[in-house]
Amino acid sequence: MQGQKYILVVDNQSSRQEQLATVLAFIGEHFYCCNEDEVEQYFARHENILTVILSGNVSDNLADIVKAHPACPFITHDVVDKHAIIDRVNLLGDVTTPLNYAQLTEMIHHCHQYHNKMPNKRVKNAGNSLLFRSLVGASSAMQQVRFLIEQVASTQANVLILGESGTGKEVVARNIHNLSERQKGPFVPVNCGAIPPDLLESELFGHEKGAFTGAISTRKGRFELAEGGTLFLDEIGDMPQPMQVKLLRVLQERTFERVGGAKSIKADVRIIAATHQHLESMIKTNEFREDLYYRLNVFPIETPSLRERKEDIPLLLQELITRFEHEQGKSVRFTEQAIASLQEHDWAGNVRELSNLIERMIIMFGEQIVNVSELPAKYRHIDVEEYQPQYPEELQEREAINELFAGFDYDDDDSFEDDAFDDEENSETTNKALDLLPNEGVNLKELLADIEVSMITQALDKNDWVVARSAELLGMRRTTLVEKMRKYNLQKN
Repeated sequence: MQGQKYILVVDNQSSRQEQLATVLAFIGEHFYCCNEDEVEQYFARHENILTVILSGNVSDNLADIVKAHPACPFITHDVVDKHAIIDRVNLLGDVTTPLNYAQLTEMIHHCHQYHNKMPNKRVKNAGNSLLFRSLVGASSAMQQVRFLIEQVASTQANVLILGESGTGKEVVARNIHNLSERQKGPFVPVNCGAIPPDLLESELFGHEKGAFTGAISTRKGRFELAEGGTLFLDEIGDMPQPMQVKLLRVLQERTFERVGGAKSIKADVRIIAATHQHLESMIKTNEFREDLYYRLNVFPIETPSLRERKEDIPLLLQELITRFEHEQGKSVRFTEQAIASLQEHDWAGNVRELSNLIERMIIMFGEQIVNVSELPAKYRHIDVEEYQPQYPEELQEREAINELFAGFDYDDDDSFEDDAFDDEENSETTNKALDLLPNEGVNLKELLADIEVSMITQALDKNDWVVARSAELLGMRRTTLVEKMRKYNLQKN
C-alpha cells in the first residue's frame, strides 16, 4: 500500500471493527484497524492517512489527537457522545448505523477534497519552475490551475491549454514539463500561427536533402528535437487543415517521416497544445478537425483572465517587480490607491499587459513610488487628489523669472520680433516696469505674478486658448501651463 492513501479505523470493540473492515474492503478502500492506544504510533510512522474513523467511545485522549492533527479529517461512527470533538472543523461528519454505502463513499470523497484543497498544500512546488511567477495568486482560479498542473504532470496524457492571450499558457506548459518525468529532456515550443503553412510540415517533421528547392541538407524537425521531452504547439487553432491530418496520424501511431523521406521515425514526445480560440466552434465551421480535438483534449486546463482574478494583482505586481529588479537592477513601488486603481482595470492583455505596464513605470519612475496620477490615463479608475507641493518664495520667484525670460534670444532681434510678441505697447510697458524701480518700492512677488498672468493671457489670446501652442510660445511644458492657469484661475471668457 506504499503511496496509497489509507483509512485508519479506531475501535476497541473487535466485532464493530471487523464490520467496518468488511465494508471498506468491499468498496475497494485501503485501511488499517487499531485500538485507541495505537493511534499515535500510526501517525508517527505514516504520512498518507486519508481519514480516521472513530467508533465507540471518544475519550479525552482521542479528542486531543483530533485537535493535534488539523491536517487530517476525522469521521465518527456509532459514537454516542461527541461533545469533546463536536466543535472541531476537521470532524467532517458521522456515518450512520447500519452502514450506508452511498453515505460512506460520499464521506470518503469529502476527505479527499479536504486534502486536495488544503491551504498552502502546493507551495513547495512553486520553486520547481523559473516561470512559475506568472502563476502566482491566491484566487481559487489559480489554485485550481496549479492543482491541475500537478495532477497531470506525472502522466503522459496530452494536455490542451485554453485561455486568452497573455494569460500565461506557455508558462503552464513549462511547469507541466518541469514537474514531469521528462524534465531533463528538451522543452520545444512551436507557434503554429507564426510559421507559413507551406513550411510548417518541414518545421515539425524535418526534411531530407533535396526534398524541395532550397533543401541543401538534411534537417531535423521539432519532433526530433523534442525527443524524450515535451513539444508545445502554441496557437494550435491556426494550424491548416492538411497539417491537422498529419499531426493526428503522429498522435495515433507515434511515428512520422521527414519531408522527402520514407523512413519512419518513432516520436517519444509529449504533446501540449494551446490556443486562445474556441475550438468547438471551429469544429462546427469545419475549420478544425473533431478527431484531432479529442486527441489533444485529453486533459484540458483553462487559464483564467486577469480580470477574473483581480485579487491576485498585488501579488503579481510584487512578483513581476522582483523579476525586473533582478534582471535590470531597477525597481518601482505603487501606493495602495494605485493598486486599487489597477484592480479596477479590464486587462484585455492580461498578465502580459501588466508586465508591460510595470516595465514602463520603471523606465519613467525608477526607484520611486507611483500613485494614481502617475499611471497612464487609461489605468486611472480612482479619483485621488494630486499632491501639490508648496515651495519657498525664493524658489517660486526664481522659477517665475526663469520661465518669463526662457527662450528669449537677445542677440537675434529678428527672432524676437517674429516669435515673441507683436504688441509694441505691451512690450514697452513691460520694459518700463522692469527698468524703473519706484521710490516707494514694489512687491516683487505680486509684480512677477502680474507679469506672468499678462504673458500667459497674451499667449492664450494669440492662440485662441489652445494650450499646447501657447505653452510652446511661452517656452514651457503644456502641463506646467495648465497648472499655472489653474493657479491663477485663468479661463476663456
